[in-house]
Amino acid sequence: MTLGRQLRRPELPTAGARWCEAALGEGSVYRFLARERSRLFPPELFADLFEATGRRSVPPSILAVVMVLQRLEGLSDREAADRFAFDVRWRYAAGVADAVAGEETASFAHTVLVDFRARLRRSADPDRIFRVTCQLARQVGLVGVKRVLDSAPLEDAVTTQDTVTMLRGAIRGLLRACPPELAAKVRAGLQREDDYAAPGKPACDWTDRAAREALVDALVRDAYRAHYALRDQRLDPRVAEAAALLATVTGQDIEETTDGRFRILEGTAADRVISTVDPQARHGHKTAAHGFDGYKGHIAADPDSEIITAAEVSAATSGDAVVAPTLLGDLVPGEGEPTADGVVYGDSAYGTGAHLAWLDQHRLTPMVKTQLPTAPGGRFAKDQFRIDLQAQTVTCPARVTVAITPARGGGGRARFGVACSVCPLRQACTSSVAGRVVAVHPHEAELAAARARQRDPAWLADYRATRPKVERKLAHLLRRRHGGRRARVRGLVRVSQDFRLLAAAVNLARLATLGLRSTSSGWHLQPA
Repeated sequence: MTLGRQLRRPELPTAGARWCEAALGEGSVYRFLARERSRLFPPELFADLFEATGRRSVPPSILAVVMVLQRLEGLSDREAADRFAFDVRWRYAAGVADAVAGEETASFAHTVLVDFRARLRRSADPDRIFRVTCQLARQVGLVGVKRVLDSAPLEDAVTTQDTVTMLRGAIRGLLRACPPELAAKVRAGLQREDDYAAPGKPACDWTDRAAREALVDALVRDAYRAHYALRDQRLDPRVAEAAALLATVTGQDIEETTDGRFRILEGTAADRVISTVDPQARHGHKTAAHGFDGYKGHIAADPDSEIITAAEVSAATSGDAVVAPTLLGDLVPGEGEPTADGVVYGDSAYGTGAHLAWLDQHRLTPMVKTQLPTAPGGRFAKDQFRIDLQAQTVTCPARVTVAITPARGGGGRARFGVACSVCPLRQACTSSVAGRVVAVHPHEAELAAARARQRDPAWLADYRATRPKVERKLAHLLRRRHGGRRARVRGLVRVSQDFRLLAAAVNLARLATLGLRSTSSGWHLQPA
């Protein structure tokens, strides 16, 4: 397929475009895209996605505009194709408001969007639309050295499955992935009365506990038989992936009893696969009381311009501080480059010792909250002990000093032991018969400095005035459920691509609001 180019027909009537220009406000994203589309998305930006010969594609500048508006309005591919065909604002933004029926820009099938996203995903620069918005914002001086970080749950696009459904689904997936000869060999070893062809749960009397246990045992044994059939085979990547998923599902929820039967393990395994349809989705917790299934979206934004500078998607089990260095990559200078002297804002999820040490190493000013230490029952917290890292000692409120026993990974523990047995403050300090133990973190110095900083009223006022801005930006991103709060696609790579496209769309809407315009001398801000 070759690169399609937009037709220019000056002789066509312009009634649709004139109506939109009269009706839409100056800060409208439709007007912004109509005016700046060719400069934002020139043909050369997408030239690497197409061949030199072949059937002409829908112009990629049109598809880029449609994908941006689709993400802003939370539409499916079918709905977006329909909106492009019949909504004059979309056609005006794409530059085809007055195209006539039968032209190649009059309409297109929704599969064109599927193909275009796949081409972008396979390319060397899959997030080029988001990159363009970031570069443009930096070019006009909208991005400074401040960054505000936060994350939000992204619900998966599939149904969370129980263990029985996943076991049977993983066996079905392996049979589908195997070539015919290998599939026949695997199927010959299975002994349940099940062809593993139909989707869903197997038939069972779910009110009968013995029947449920027998079903689980039979499914697990079939899973082991399937793996045994593959033991001497050279597997292609697709079959190997299906076999690995079957092994994961079998191992994460199943235990063998003393009488040699298999049953579902009580409790939840760490990093548990929750669906064979999307094996990368996970159980996650935004707070102790709020759980979700899917992924976690992370952003970094400039608090002054509210431009999103980085967007990432991680597994739902990932900590926010683990992803933060990736979000702050543009503030970390390369070898020989001057330091950016950046300032990083974030809630207590980013106030871990390791992240504070990373910020200090890269000379970034931390404006992140750090959790204050607590103790059960209102007893003395760790910050009421004096920790001398240079002398490697800890002094308790009763002025008893003990040495820190170093730990292999750094930090250590200070054990007060028998000193607590005769201490008059024992009831306010510990209920342990072995006495109080104070854990010293490997990054205790960074944590102590952060807690001291956040007690400063000026620091707290700056934090409260700046960090909440990222909450509003996340609200812009996730205000639509379809494609916002809930992912439209499956798999970490696809969800990441879709999330960065959403960030690009929100950035373009923000640039339109700020009055960005291109002139003969370059890009300029001209607020209304």
